[in-house]
Amino acid sequence: MALAVVEDLTFSYPDAAPALDRVSLEIEPGEVVLVLGPSGSGKSTLVRALAGLVPWFHGGRFAGRVEVVGHDTRRARPAELAGVVATVFQDPEDQIVLAQVEAEVAFGLENVGTPPAAILPRVGRALDAVGAAHLAGRRVVELSGGELQRVCLASALALEPRLLLLDEPTSQLDPDGAEAFLERAVASGAAVVVSEQRPAAALRHADRVLFLDRGRIVLDAPRDEAVAWLDEHRPAWTTPAPSNTVLQGTAGEMVARVGGARFAYGGGPEVLGGASLELRCGEVVALTGPNGCGKTTLAKIAAGLLEAQGGTVERAGRAAFLLQDPGRYLVRETALDEVALGAGVERGRRALEDVGLAWAERTHPRDLSSGERERLALATVLVTEPDLLVLDEPTRGVDPERKAELAALLRAQAARRATLVVTHDVVFAQEAADREVSLGAEREALAVVA
Repeated sequence: MALAVVEDLTFSYPDAAPALDRVSLEIEPGEVVLVLGPSGSGKSTLVRALAGLVPWFHGGRFAGRVEVVGHDTRRARPAELAGVVATVFQDPEDQIVLAQVEAEVAFGLENVGTPPAAILPRVGRALDAVGAAHLAGRRVVELSGGELQRVCLASALALEPRLLLLDEPTSQLDPDGAEAFLERAVASGAAVVVSEQRPAAALRHADRVLFLDRGRIVLDAPRDEAVAWLDEHRPAWTTPAPSNTVLQGTAGEMVARVGGARFAYGGGPEVLGGASLELRCGEVVALTGPNGCGKTTLAKIAAGLLEAQGGTVERAGRAAFLLQDPGRYLVRETALDEVALGAGVERGRRALEDVGLAWAERTHPRDLSSGERERLALATVLVTEPDLLVLDEPTRGVDPERKAELAALLRAQAARRATLVVTHDVVFAQEAADREVSLGAEREALAVVA
């Protein structure tokens, strides 16, 4: 008997075209289903529908039927599904409720009435299962984005759900962390539905693949059959773009130099213990390394958002910084107004066109998909024409075809500035960067620069 049934589901957010259009599928117990598709294709909406959040928390028009573990989601509220369905969302920052890691993982257990004596052992097992036992005593504000994603997965696994929903769960994880994350999710024994824009690791674990486009399922097939279909019809999802062995960047004048930087947050452990970085006009530098090694901290120091507590910092010109979660600082009513805020309407239109959002001039930023908001936020910093551009995980929620376009855009504009990209996306780093600096690995990998 199917664990979840979606029957002829059509859903539209208020004043918008259908996000899902006549979608039907079944999910079996223990099955691992990978959901792929371009940004805005309806993947996150499908996950929310399976969680019961659509239609209860998002408004809009709902037609069709979704039944999860015997509950019709038109009648059963999401709270009635808690404990049998658990979700890890795209933005872990928006999912965290409490200030301390163990309390956060215990929160869901308390809400479903777990006996008090059982809570702490289950919290410990869940943190251990996701490789986060060492975070147990930490405050969540001290954690990196990838560490937060692990804590959110631990919170979900602690509930021992029958259906585990993962929406872009590896977007802020390094490659090893992403593989371990998915292994632990699959090993839980729950049926797993995972939406991904970095599909390589997830494909290895999937039993079945769905591909959505404009709200419709255009592929629903077992993994091997799906890979063959993707190779033929959507090769960007299975065949990485060729890496640049010779790039066109030519390093010019120094724009920022950090020497032996040291930094700790709030008297906690030292995040940076003597990191150095040099950025020159004309080059794109990828800053990589494992979660929690201090990449974002070093990037903020280079851009002037944090002051190093030791070492030296030199900077020439203006810096612009794109945060990991750009949705937090989108403040205007339309995409064009958002971009024009920094440089006027005409330059705003060109910036929207550069990131593939010319069609969205009059669209409210909150009506865009996560990947589209990422591109809108990128436009808001590009339009200011900074001397130093710092992008923190700019491919989060962005589909492979748009990643290739972003890499091409950064390369085309490289001569205008120094560009630093903090990323866990290895393929994107190879495609976009002249040089890779790996923090926490005591190495610097150099591409051949023409």
